Amino acid sequence: MPEWGTALRDRSIAMPERGIAMLEAAHLTRRFGSRVAVDDVTFRVAPGETYGLLGPNGAGKTTTIRLVCGLLSADGGEVTVAGKPVSTSDPRAKAHIGYVPQDVSLYPDLTARENLTFFGRLYRLKGAALGQRVDEVLDLIDLLDRGDDRVESFSGGMKRRLNIGASLLHRPSLLILDEPTVGVDPQSRHAILESIRTLGSSGLAVLYTTHYMEEAERLCDRIGIIDHGRLIAEGTSRELVAQVGERDRITLSANGSLAAFAEACRSLEGIERVDSTDSTVELLARDGRLRLPQVLEAAGRAGTSVRSVEVDEPDLEAVFLHLTGTALRE
Repeated sequence: MPEWGTALRDRSIAMPERGIAMLEAAHLTRRFGSRVAVDDVTFRVAPGETYGLLGPNGAGKTTTIRLVCGLLSADGGEVTVAGKPVSTSDPRAKAHIGYVPQDVSLYPDLTARENLTFFGRLYRLKGAALGQRVDEVLDLIDLLDRGDDRVESFSGGMKRRLNIGASLLHRPSLLILDEPTVGVDPQSRHAILESIRTLGSSGLAVLYTTHYMEEAERLCDRIGIIDHGRLIAEGTSRELVAQVGERDRITLSANGSLAAFAEACRSLEGIERVDSTDSTVELLARDGRLRLPQVLEAAGRAGTSVRSVEVDEPDLEAVFLHLTGTALRE
């Protein structure tokens, strides 16, 4: 399967004015009765940046997205897109947004071209300009050769790609994707992620939610973690690891005097904890790979022969569990 996105054209993206954050959410609050679904949430997405919004089910992600899209009014705070305030009644900011919902929103008995034509008319495209834009988007999502086929004959991955294509017809400046790879095969999933990366590198701001932690690590420039309606952490994957104080775990299988080796490791810089058994020494360290030379030197001085070394670096999954006490899909 060819990777779609290679046909991306510069004119496909409506570029923002210099210096303006494409999306800025400031102190967003939304209540449903006595329940606070979104509680003073603030974040921003720059042009060309992919921002991941992660959280357990019920954490407030969907409500936040609805507030950003102007589908729901906030009880407090505000959202601006391309410098324009978002509201449920004013279409000016919404014109900059391309929204891809979690559920595929297509008409199965229409062809791909007919679906895009219909959505293009909703964006007030018409005539030759609409036909040209439909062809551009079909080319962009690598479905030009299937444009006259009915959507009901498409695979799950093809439907997802067409769903994303519908959101790009009006050349948005901000693309919001709510779990766009649910239920697709690994090959289609890879193609979708690569194409989103291409869109971001062309200047499109992307707000991305997912239940796949590896997608966030692979795709997102920055990540916000939301829980119980509050944004509890934000940064790059590595920054988030540093914020919660997670450490690398070094496990060494060895022969010889492990007690002496363990004692020698306790005095090494950057080693925060040492545990030993009859056959292994386990270390908790900052920047574990950088500590390996001094650890191996300590083993030599203690008369210990190291058979194997394994460095387990904390990842976004570990950070998420640490902060929320739950797995992402729970």
